[in-house]
Amino acid sequence: MALCRKSLHRSSPMSRQKNKLHLMTGDPNDIMELNLGPQHPSTHGVLRLKLRLEGEVVVSAEPVIGYLHTGVEKECETRTYYQVFTLIDRLDYLSGPAEEQAFAATVETLMKVEVPERAQTIRLILLELSRIASHLLWAGTSALELNMSSVFMYCMAEREKILDLFEEMSGARMFPSIWRIGGLSRDLNPEFEANIKQFLKAFPDTWKDLDNLLTNNYVWCTRLKGIAVIDQEMCKQYMCTGPLIRAAGVSYDIRKAYPYLGYENYQFDVPVQKEGDCYARYLVRMEEMNQSISLIYQGLAKLKPGPVLTSNRKVALPPRIDLVRSMEAVIHHFKLVSEGIHPPAGDLYCAVESARGELGYHLTSDGTNRPYRLRVRSPSFPHIQVLKKALPGHLLSDVVVAIASVDPILGDVDR
Repeated sequence: MALCRKSLHRSSPMSRQKNKLHLMTGDPNDIMELNLGPQHPSTHGVLRLKLRLEGEVVVSAEPVIGYLHTGVEKECETRTYYQVFTLIDRLDYLSGPAEEQAFAATVETLMKVEVPERAQTIRLILLELSRIASHLLWAGTSALELNMSSVFMYCMAEREKILDLFEEMSGARMFPSIWRIGGLSRDLNPEFEANIKQFLKAFPDTWKDLDNLLTNNYVWCTRLKGIAVIDQEMCKQYMCTGPLIRAAGVSYDIRKAYPYLGYENYQFDVPVQKEGDCYARYLVRMEEMNQSISLIYQGLAKLKPGPVLTSNRKVALPPRIDLVRSMEAVIHHFKLVSEGIHPPAGDLYCAVESARGELGYHLTSDGTNRPYRLRVRSPSFPHIQVLKKALPGHLLSDVVVAIASVDPILGDVDR
């Protein structure tokens, strides 16, 4: 029993360094191979990790992906540009608005389509709401894996309020699906502003509860501090972005580096930590939720009456009221729905800052009504690969914490 307690005791950074040194001199006959996943409740999706262990210490970790491959990128070549929205929503299914914004911005830039100011502001508000919802789900599930069920309840209850806002506005909860080339398919419902202000007023109390439950919690700190350190060099080597690179001390955020939707006109900070461990990534995400609340408040203050869809007839459907008055409008509507739009030939890359990092779309157009090639730069893909560098030397129980801390979405990895 004493040996068992010793093997499960939390290791200090010094003892983990000794573990790494011991791995180089250990007996090969003592190595055990273990598959963590692909069906495991702590892998945040259909992920398989091929672990080699000496006792409970990880010798090596090899991520194996592809179990969720849907061929979305290839399928986009057989769909019109408007039909692509339905496919890409399901990649990072916790950040559907970010996927839609990245794709829409790519097509809009290629076609030189101006998005109305009101539509840009609404897009920004929805993106920040989606970021908060994603971080809440991350915090709740990460705590649940460490047997902190009360935190999960707090997070899910608050996330439900955001999904309710999406449902009231669009009829859908996880995927509002109102992005269109040149703007939005509909304006906000009359109750949206009042309901979102009610959510914004109550959220700081919930955030404070989460902070009190986790930030100085002995178990939480012991399990996260010093675990799976991903430093700046590793971020550079594996092209990690988002909370991972900011937790390593690099203030890189697409909203600041390459502003879109008018982010340059908003006041917000980019949270940064230096330790690069799981706890630093937790602190970054917690502060990002606060910054998102501030951005939503600013967006509501900037919200002015106006159109939410461009008047460019090459991409915009005619108003519904015109369909009963004008045959020309009916023909125009029929051609856009059945045939779609024809962006000029060329290729372009556009990126947004999703909840997980840099989400980019590289589009190649041949002038037809379907993408010639669509390539997605997923933030989750490098964050899975960096685990092979971050896990050796840790205990088996730390693997679950490390996976959760990089917050991967396997639908976004496999594509």
